Amino acid sequence: MFGYVRARWDTIPGAVAENYKAVYCGLCQTIGKRYGQFARLFLNYDFTFLAMLLMRSDDALCVNCRVCLRHPFHGRPVCESSQWLDTAAGESVILAYWRLRDTVADEGFLKGTGARIFSVLLTRAYRKARREYPDFDAQVAGLLQELQALEAEGCPSIDRTADCFARLLRAAAPVTGEYSCDRAMAELLYHVGRWVYLIDAVDDLSEDEREGRYNPVSARFCGWTEEDKTYLRQVMDHSLALAGAALALLPSNVCTPAIENVIYSGLPTVQELVFSGQWREEQKKHRRSSL
Repeated sequence: MFGYVRARWDTIPGAVAENYKAVYCGLCQTIGKRYGQFARLFLNYDFTFLAMLLMRSDDALCVNCRVCLRHPFHGRPVCESSQWLDTAAGESVILAYWRLRDTVADEGFLKGTGARIFSVLLTRAYRKARREYPDFDAQVAGLLQELQALEAEGCPSIDRTADCFARLLRAAAPVTGEYSCDRAMAELLYHVGRWVYLIDAVDDLSEDEREGRYNPVSARFCGWTEEDKTYLRQVMDHSLALAGAALALLPSNVCTPAIENVIYSGLPTVQELVFSGQWREEQKKHRRSSL
């Protein structure tokens, strides 16, 4: 995934932020325990969001204090392993692997060397996750192949390409048999996935144009004017509004306040940072402050 789906920390209450961090660290520990330490390198906020969504209304956060390689002296609150963390961990490994393979296909032999090496190192973890979640793996592989075909033909429709990625993220939600909940979850993940694909396209626009790579934004718009930006903002705002409407139909769980912060505050903030060209600098500041 991409790392855009995150909370806005200056608006999130302290107790809610602690739960969020406990799930993030719990997902990291779960990935390491189930798929090996190398797989933990691919942890990001996107699947922390998914893990919180997959919690049932009657699930409790079982949190303990643990140390890790990054925090060897001062323990951090860590959510203990659970079915919803296991699912998010397995699916994050599958998506990380296929994204690396997608990068290899996009970059070619020489430029894709780094992604090729990482994908080989991740293969053992991926194979285990594929055995555990074969349906999700098959859907990811098929939808990425469909997306690659659209990109190869230079598809000028942002709707067709974004739809492929949106369906891919929608597939991450296991079917529970509760029709109304399953439909709301599917709609929420679909529109978040659509938003992620488009925000990543805006973020990568300059780099893709410089490298001569396909980008749905440059394929759709000529010149990338302020009018174009306003139009795409409206499209993406609509996806966020539909994701929020779907969230309102889901049963609440202990992490719902954190999920609401992501949808209603975090994603709009990320969107403005990307459109204003400040996102990557903000990311550098975040990495320096966390060292």
